[in-house]
Amino acid sequence: MAKKKRPGNAGGELLADAKEHAKIEQHWKHASKGKRRVVAKNYKYVDELASLQAELIKLQEWVRIKGLRVAVLFEGRDAAGKGGVIKRITESLNPRVCRTVALGTPTERERSQWYFQRYVPHLPAAGEIALFDRSWYNRAGVEHVMGFCTGPEYQEFLRSCPVFEEMLVRSGIILVKYWFSVSDEEQEKRFQERIRNPIKRWKLSPMDLESRKHWVEYSMAKDAMFKATDLKKTPWHVVDANNKKNARLNCIAHLLTQVPYEQMTPVEIEVPPRQADLHYKRPKMSTQRFVPMVYAKP
Repeated sequence: MAKKKRPGNAGGELLADAKEHAKIEQHWKHASKGKRRVVAKNYKYVDELASLQAELIKLQEWVRIKGLRVAVLFEGRDAAGKGGVIKRITESLNPRVCRTVALGTPTERERSQWYFQRYVPHLPAAGEIALFDRSWYNRAGVEHVMGFCTGPEYQEFLRSCPVFEEMLVRSGIILVKYWFSVSDEEQEKRFQERIRNPIKRWKLSPMDLESRKHWVEYSMAKDAMFKATDLKKTPWHVVDANNKKNARLNCIAHLLTQVPYEQMTPVEIEVPPRQADLHYKRPKMSTQRFVPMVYAKP
């Protein structure tokens, strides 16, 4: 007798993320001290993630103080886990230093521009890290496969992209490119999970569903893209993303090796005394509109 499929646990991932974050909060005191330790064979995911996030904070400070410019591209199959990695990178960092760039569908005006023009304003300035959740490589993937650009436009991209990226590197930008690789079986599993889970369903766009009909064409497009743009000065780094947690740890650990940084000694902060009460009478609390205390545990 076939087993009945259980409906997706809508809050399961949210609860897991909350528990993960709570555990990391408990690890900060230990993870932020000294140099990174050697990874043990029986490592625990949360321990390693906390350690890596502590290193990311040091890297962030080095980028900020030294005025470095870092651009990191995250590309790959739909549901490959790019967003989960970006989330773990940014959640412990200052959003004024490290920001995510996730552009929507180009406008009519943007379609008439030089192709790279809409991405240039989002490149990092001094002391910034820009994480591109998909990038100009849309033209080599979805636009090409789904027919959103012409053949000549696609060929021009493959010719001009290496030149564009070389210009970025020559200008001093540290450019890191990641491709998240996931098997068709694992992608199918994640798609089905998103379909069943209302909290994740927003992640599935009509284009994601349509792309399932073009799996081989996307593979061919990826191979052609790598052939044209996987160069010594601007290489691609492939992340095995079949296991989400392994992919997160491996990608962050690798990113830390791509930006040379030194151990940062935290500056001692002295908290100044609070201003004395100079007989100022505050208005009554009854004059203010308080949020209802639906949750009021002591």
